[in-house]
Amino acid sequence: MTDVPTTADIELIKRCIPHRYPFLFVDRVEEIVANESAVGIKMVTVNEPHFQGHFPSAPIMPGVTIVEAMAQTSAVMVALSLDLVGKNALVYFMGIDGVKFRRKVVPGDVLRMEITTLRGGPGSKVWKFSGKATVDGQVACQAEFSAMIDLAGGA
Repeated sequence: MTDVPTTADIELIKRCIPHRYPFLFVDRVEEIVANESAVGIKMVTVNEPHFQGHFPSAPIMPGVTIVEAMAQTSAVMVALSLDLVGKNALVYFMGIDGVKFRRKVVPGDVLRMEITTLRGGPGSKVWKFSGKATVDGQVACQAEFSAMIDLAGGA
């Protein structure tokens, strides 16, 4: 793909990754730079099913879903960069390193996930990313993670 979009709305996101409710954790992707970086946006609402049990009297977005939101952001960037839209490619975690949680994420927050490619690019099956998730400019989570692309995943 020569002209990679710089933004992705929810309909384009759903053509890039297989995740759906209740496991789709990115609403919009902005500032996409092919093979390099992207910013994902997640509007955190009290209607999400994990808040029923985490925790009923004090809802907090689980840390693993924050990391998953960063990974989904990176998967959208990769799908757009490698012209994989609508091709049923799957992206699998291979490793998660250096995860730090710094702030609670609660209903009403806007989670901003900034991801940067550390390793990968055209022709690569394995990619590594650095991710940082913030709310109102405060770091909520940071991590490095690697993933493998399975081009035959959904076929």
